[in-house]
Amino acid sequence: MEKVAGWYPAWHVALLYWTWLFLFTFGFTGAEITCRSCHSQVKPQQQHPQQGLLMHLRTDRGEKEQRSFPGEKGGERGQGAGMEAEDAGLQPTLAPAPAGTKFSGWETRRWTREPEKVAGASRPRAAAAAPAEDRPPRGQGSPAAGGRPGSGRRRRGRSPRGAAGPGGAAGREPGDAGAARFGLEELRLGSTTFALAGDSAHNQAMVHWSGHNSSVILILTKLYDYNLGSITESSLWRSTDYGTTYEKLNDKVGLKTILSYLYVCPTNKRKIMLLTDPEVESSLLISSDEGATYQKYRLNFYIHSLLFHPKQEDWILAYSQDQKLFSSVEFGRRWLLLHEGVAPNRFYWSMMGSGREPDLVHLEAKTVDGHAQYITCKMQNCSEAALSKPFPGYIDHNSLIVQDDYVFVQLTSAGRPHYYVSYRRNAFAQMKLPKYSLPKDMHVISTDENQVFAAVQEWNQNDTYNLYISDTRGVYFTLALENVKSSQGLEGNVMIDLYEVAGIKGMFLANKKIDNQVKTFITYNKGRDWSLLQAPYTDLRGNPVHCLLPYCSLHLHLKVSENPYTSGNIASRDTAPSIIVASGNIGTELSDNDISMFVSSDAGNTWRQIFEEEHSVLYLDQGGVLVAMKHTSLPIRHLWLSFDEGRSWSKYSFTSLPLFVDGVLGEPGEETLIMTVFGHFSHRSEWQLVKVDYKSIFDRRCAEEDYRPWQLHNQGEACIMGAKRIYRKRKSEKKCMQGKYAGAMTSEPCVCTEADFDCDYGYERHSNGQCLPAFWYNPSSLSKDCSLGQSYLNSTGYRKVVSNNCTDGVRERYTAKPQQCPGKAPQGLRIITSDGKLTAEQGHNVTFLVQLEEGDLQRSLIQVDFGDGIAVSYANISSTEDGIKHIYQNVGIFRVTVLVENSLGSDNAVLYLHVTCPLEHVHLSLPFVTTKNKEVNATAVLWPSQVGTLTYVWWFGNNTEPLITLEGSITFTFSVEGMNTITVQVSAGNTVLQDTKTIAVYEQFQSLRLSFSPNLDDFNPDIPEWRRDIGRVVQRALVEATGISSKHILVAVLPGLPTSAELFVLPYQDATGENKRTAADLEQISETLIQKLNQNLIHFELKPGVRILVHAAHLTAAPLVDLTPSHSGSAMLMLLSVVFVGLAVFVIYKFKRKIPGLNIYAQMQNEKDQEMVSPVSQRESIPNVPQSELMSPEQLVDEKLEVQPIGSISTAAEPQSTKEIPTYVNG
Repeated sequence: MEKVAGWYPAWHVALLYWTWLFLFTFGFTGAEITCRSCHSQVKPQQQHPQQGLLMHLRTDRGEKEQRSFPGEKGGERGQGAGMEAEDAGLQPTLAPAPAGTKFSGWETRRWTREPEKVAGASRPRAAAAAPAEDRPPRGQGSPAAGGRPGSGRRRRGRSPRGAAGPGGAAGREPGDAGAARFGLEELRLGSTTFALAGDSAHNQAMVHWSGHNSSVILILTKLYDYNLGSITESSLWRSTDYGTTYEKLNDKVGLKTILSYLYVCPTNKRKIMLLTDPEVESSLLISSDEGATYQKYRLNFYIHSLLFHPKQEDWILAYSQDQKLFSSVEFGRRWLLLHEGVAPNRFYWSMMGSGREPDLVHLEAKTVDGHAQYITCKMQNCSEAALSKPFPGYIDHNSLIVQDDYVFVQLTSAGRPHYYVSYRRNAFAQMKLPKYSLPKDMHVISTDENQVFAAVQEWNQNDTYNLYISDTRGVYFTLALENVKSSQGLEGNVMIDLYEVAGIKGMFLANKKIDNQVKTFITYNKGRDWSLLQAPYTDLRGNPVHCLLPYCSLHLHLKVSENPYTSGNIASRDTAPSIIVASGNIGTELSDNDISMFVSSDAGNTWRQIFEEEHSVLYLDQGGVLVAMKHTSLPIRHLWLSFDEGRSWSKYSFTSLPLFVDGVLGEPGEETLIMTVFGHFSHRSEWQLVKVDYKSIFDRRCAEEDYRPWQLHNQGEACIMGAKRIYRKRKSEKKCMQGKYAGAMTSEPCVCTEADFDCDYGYERHSNGQCLPAFWYNPSSLSKDCSLGQSYLNSTGYRKVVSNNCTDGVRERYTAKPQQCPGKAPQGLRIITSDGKLTAEQGHNVTFLVQLEEGDLQRSLIQVDFGDGIAVSYANISSTEDGIKHIYQNVGIFRVTVLVENSLGSDNAVLYLHVTCPLEHVHLSLPFVTTKNKEVNATAVLWPSQVGTLTYVWWFGNNTEPLITLEGSITFTFSVEGMNTITVQVSAGNTVLQDTKTIAVYEQFQSLRLSFSPNLDDFNPDIPEWRRDIGRVVQRALVEATGISSKHILVAVLPGLPTSAELFVLPYQDATGENKRTAADLEQISETLIQKLNQNLIHFELKPGVRILVHAAHLTAAPLVDLTPSHSGSAMLMLLSVVFVGLAVFVIYKFKRKIPGLNIYAQMQNEKDQEMVSPVSQRESIPNVPQSELMSPEQLVDEKLEVQPIGSISTAAEPQSTKEIPTYVNG
């Protein structure tokens, strides 16, 4: 048979298409953009590294706060940041993503909303389907040959509306665990594509979709330069037709204006706020017409984050980059400085349900001394006189949390964190966890429905947390689940694997670690009971799955994406309460390998596998339509739709050309039927915005006959949280548009059973199901507020699960019973300070708290003795609830005693309080020169003199081991000649000050007293620096007049008036140890010096026209200063009694010279503590001590140099070292 060459159009078209696609995908290089296809090129944004993610609270059930922060990679995240969580059709989920705003020791987990989203830059496999995705999931066969992309070719004339593939109309009802079915026919969705021309280099985008009967969409694109760390270009786009077309608004905001962030008022979506790049200018552009026009307002500060009021649309709090908080009541047109030193992210609007004081602001501020304090004030006046401090004393830094009706703070004492809570702004109470939980970290998970859900990391845990649930006041906590898995987020935040299913009250999923295996558990009653997830009975191909509980089960990944434009691992919606979609695996434990997608359409009772690879699944039309896109880094143009809760899937094309998907945004509101896919055709192309309209799929709205009832249950048990709830669902074979969500059809309370009650505080559930007291808990202990004649609630060991609606049944048996308070003697009395410290500062208020475990409090007499001669009495302990305040006027250790007594007995407690005052200055007093092997006394002189308990650390020379004493005076000897240093460090509380002095040590030396012309006193400011300079001048004059080497001369100008000095003649020896001067040499040098001095040859010019003469006063033999006990008065008298009578006059002459020298040195050391004192007012504070008033050596020894401090000392309280020594110059 003859073969003829010919033209085969289909073959050539296919070849050209794949060649074009290959070049299109790999033949270009592009700029760095935050899209899935070029994720590896992007560096983390460093503009605001401490922000990253928007944190806000739920807004679907009452007004919660909504905080806006600058975001990363995808621009702003969350409501105020341009992508409105509620606007995007998001429903509340408990994010196991960042646990909220981190602070010391604990943090709050905020409600995050999951956007209608798919691909993004958060995970390696997160995008949509690739060209290889043009076939259904593995095992489902190949698609039928279709026409060209976007042709919308139909199979056998079948309408694309409602096309669900084979068997789509006969899908099983909810609860069926059969395999998912996939249609092989490619269908076409109605879509339009718009390119943001000119923005191909921009690598960040922020999107706001007003929604709620509005067709306006705003998009801010930016070029962030990672090398410069700043935004260099921006463009603002606006659509008024649901994203079909966009208008560029750069000319309306200013062609040279660079925009950095987009904010939207959460209570009025028509009000828009744009923030300019602060590196160029600090301005706001405000719009009140959904971004159509703008007014520009300049700022005198740089905005770091914004917090909109939950009800008042014009009220805003702005946090600046220099930690200042501003308020505005005109939507940013004018600002008022509210407070300085505010902790980042620690400011809140008043959120009480009653709505009282809506203008009240809660904030954590730093005090002048660096402590953190919780304060409240009105948004228009936060002066010191107007603010209040609800928590007594200081708190830990970054620990204030205000959420719903609760306020939380943390206070660390003795190395252990303590947590306090205020419910509805009442007095703070310490949060009571089981006695030996000993928490080292805490996260507030939820405060919904008047109850606190908290995750606590206990002392023996490292990568897991225990879940605790509280009573209504948030004080008493009981264990809900142990060892919940945690991990570290990208920004160092803690991520806890806990997820609250939207739409069903009390339903949670958690990943628990058991024997190093992580398993997924589910609860329907707020953690009272937990169970494993039943795996699907068949796989995707319909083959049976052999998985037997508890050895094998379904395990789910519970992370929600931090990026609102990208997908997380799990999703649920309030408007689709029975549908849960998540990624996970079947087996003995949770794994990161072989991940598949699963769906439950009966609230977690049964599950079906829907894909063998990770997909992003979006909810449309209240879950009536599920949209799935495969996670891939390659371009796609197809997606999958399911109209029967994931039982069958149909393939649709949404664009004619494959698109690198960067993110997906769903239409806000309940009737979500429009979706915008934004991405790029190539690395260099502009942003492509594909509007996908699903309305064309439906030809009518659903009628009443299109629905059927569905009852919520837990493995057949219909009573969930004390009620039977019936919902209505659209029948799976009906393809109609549902419209507005109506909620549950009926809700009927159930009769109470034991399953509706959890264990009360102090009780633990045993294997038989009973709640029995823990070993550390005494059930007979009464409330401390209980008094004779009153009543208290006597616990049965059980408490009803909060929000449980059951009635009758066993409720009466398990409910706490009121009981009369019996009279009881005081027991367990404690007295502590409000800050938990055992130290206080002189002259400041000290607040004592009296605590009593048991006793008739209202009828007890309280007596408190403060230990300083003052005592007080109180008629009952309730009058001391705010603490007992006292001011100590003196320093010391005080024994504080408290006695509580009533007619039945008494109890007492003791507290030893150390009262101190700040140590401001320390001065080391010791002689300038001493002899070898003789004891020398060194004294640390303090200012103020009475500080409290002190520790002295002494360092001598180059010794590596210090001497530690509790006394401020020591004696020591030097065995080596030369210059030696002594350093003393004085420790007072957290303050350590020091002083260093140098002392010359020789076997012998000569000393000569010098005096000066009286006119020198007129220029003497009596400060150390001046004395050192004068000493140096005198030494130089002596050297020039006598020719004696400066190595033999040491001159020290003494403090006080009249001005005098001491001249030391030293026996210098060179480095070889030779040429050492003898006593005769020293005598000869002294005679030479005295001769020159007596001839008035020693003088210097102080300033032009002021000439100062130096005179000799006395000459003494070495040593001049000797403070050892051996130099007593009796010893000197015995020496004089045996001296030759002819030398008596000479000896007395010498002795008289010695006495003034000794006293002057001692007084000099007393006065040297004025070092570092300003010359201002010094002479007024230093007494002028004439020589006639100085003590004798005997008196000095008896007094042991009890030096008194001198007034007007510098108040610089910081470690410092002073070295005022006599001038010593090596010639």
